[in-house]
Amino acid sequence: MPAETDTAPDADVRRAARVAAEDHLRALVGRDDATLREDQWTAIEALAVDRRRVLVVQRTGWGKSAVYFVATLLLRAEGAGPTVIVSPLLALMRNQIAAAERAGIRAVTINSTNIEDWSRIENAIHAGEVDVLLVSPERLNNPAFRDNVLPRLADEAGLLVVDEAHCISDWGHDFRPDYRRIRTMLADLRDGIPVLATTATANARVTRDVAEQLGTSVLVLRGSLDRESLHLAVVRLRTAEQRLGWLADHLDDLDGSGIVYCLTVAQTQEIADFLRARGHTVAAYSGQTETAEREALEADLAAGRVKALVATSALGMGFDATLGFVVNVGAPSSPVAYYQQVGRAGRGTDHATVVLLPATEDRDIWHYFASLAFPPEQQVRQVLDVLAGSERPLGTPALETYVDLGRSRLEMMLKVLDVDGAVRRVPGGWESTGADWAYDRDRYARVREAREREQQAMLDYLGTDRCRMWFLRDQLDDPDAVECGRCDNCGGTTVSASVSEQATEAAHERLARPGVVVEPRKMWPTALANLGIDLKGKIADQPSPGRAVARLTDLGYGQHLRDLFREGAPDGPVPVPLVQAVIEVLGDWRPQASGIAYVESARRATLTRDFAEGLARYLKIPVVARLAIVDESVAPGQGQANSAQRVAAVLRRYRLEGEVPSGPMLLLDDLVGTGWTLTLAARALRSGGATDVLPLTLGTES
Repeated sequence: MPAETDTAPDADVRRAARVAAEDHLRALVGRDDATLREDQWTAIEALAVDRRRVLVVQRTGWGKSAVYFVATLLLRAEGAGPTVIVSPLLALMRNQIAAAERAGIRAVTINSTNIEDWSRIENAIHAGEVDVLLVSPERLNNPAFRDNVLPRLADEAGLLVVDEAHCISDWGHDFRPDYRRIRTMLADLRDGIPVLATTATANARVTRDVAEQLGTSVLVLRGSLDRESLHLAVVRLRTAEQRLGWLADHLDDLDGSGIVYCLTVAQTQEIADFLRARGHTVAAYSGQTETAEREALEADLAAGRVKALVATSALGMGFDATLGFVVNVGAPSSPVAYYQQVGRAGRGTDHATVVLLPATEDRDIWHYFASLAFPPEQQVRQVLDVLAGSERPLGTPALETYVDLGRSRLEMMLKVLDVDGAVRRVPGGWESTGADWAYDRDRYARVREAREREQQAMLDYLGTDRCRMWFLRDQLDDPDAVECGRCDNCGGTTVSASVSEQATEAAHERLARPGVVVEPRKMWPTALANLGIDLKGKIADQPSPGRAVARLTDLGYGQHLRDLFREGAPDGPVPVPLVQAVIEVLGDWRPQASGIAYVESARRATLTRDFAEGLARYLKIPVVARLAIVDESVAPGQGQANSAQRVAAVLRRYRLEGEVPSGPMLLLDDLVGTGWTLTLAARALRSGGATDVLPLTLGTES
């Protein structure tokens, strides 16, 4: 009897909490018949009643946001502080705030787009007027936020939520170093503050890694990752023209609105332009799209005002709408990343079609992104030595003058070093902490090997004759993975691979139209004085906008360029298809020039010389100058990773030779990377007497 008396109040508390939770859920979803599933209640009970740390690995659409919003309302009713939600994308924040408002939850966000509101929001939080604060992981190490806001939040928070928690793990497909700072916030939380981490895309290795970072006694709730509404299929088409033609022919056959995913920004623009020309209501969407336009496009897609957004993975985590299809033009580099993208479809609908149109160039793009992995130890040590020897903080533009790393890769490395305690972000840049740091070569090697296995698994997905949903679930280590009966291999989905001749011809005409504008550089890199170079501010002697035949990533001439510039490809004259494309570009552009200058190449000497001499014959103007290689110790492409290093390398490697006549000059190069070779060549030509410089190249890398 005493034992029953002791446990009765606890049982009563749990029953009362369950009743209140159901009421909150109905307000959240706007339906009087809504009820929590047992697995959802298990998570809510662990957070709001037992005050535990919980990791939820559940499929997209399972209702993870309902768990933390209902738990928030229960905790707030008990007098707890606000919930802090760490979310990776602004699109996710916008959807979550809208959902919170439906349940009467006062939700606000602090992110890079509303800095002017930070003080007002902080005051409202401390006054108890905010139930939910959503922040991006990047905010956690903003010096002002980290030093002034985060300590109070850690002390006052009633619940910490880490959404898309697979981003914590460098084993995951979407690792973000900023997420690792959550470990610091966890350590600073008061005892008894519950923590919820959620994800739909974590295999067993990532799940273990995230759980370990959450601390001891973490409750892991892992459910089935089947998406019963998804009907998966692969359609293999040989050429880019056929893939674009398939989209033009079949987009309207797909139910509702959806997403056409691409691997590069250039592809989103190219495909969207083609589909619009074929009468489809679509728009391009990427990380380069302005924030206001992104919000408008997301709203148009959710409301069905567009048939599709042609998007990169920037339209990804957290986008919440009822979509009838996802089509991937090109395969992501891992089955886990693919599962993440197809999960955008089939929410709130019983049937959604998912089609993958793989391309031979996918592996080239995977290789490029793989090249952005954590830098080798020598470059890391170089940055640490520079910071240790500096008397003041250094920003990334200044650090670029000391190490040959691109801006994004350098910033990623600094974030990892920050998490590891070797450097610290402060007002004005980064500084050394003086702490010892060890390069975890074995771990980085294992992560790289894991990425390579994922790429092979994606190729296996394309060729498998087994159930496709089983394959994806198996890659996510779902113990309940079974054949779905819905995909093309199970016989539950049939997707036509037919492409009309008219659509293929239209796609060919679009892809066969060469010509990309090459915009000039406008500003010199910051801190060139660190390299002994007296150049700064606005570039006064820049070239005019030029032309390239195509981008390396383009679907049409991009394949010719990838073959031409592939590692190990033999040197030789300009291939005939590219000669014809150059002539077509000149016909549209019609540049007027008195002479031709060209950039000499060590690896493709025949190509560049043939390019110049052939154009001289065609245009009937002379080759008068060249940017000649005078320092062969500077390797081709040296400094390519960042602007300051590239400017220094080009200045050492080349010198203008020849007589430059007064008048406009046509400047030829084979491939544009950073644009600094053209910039410095134009500067030399103008100094030599040219009145204008018009760049013309075979290709551009972006």
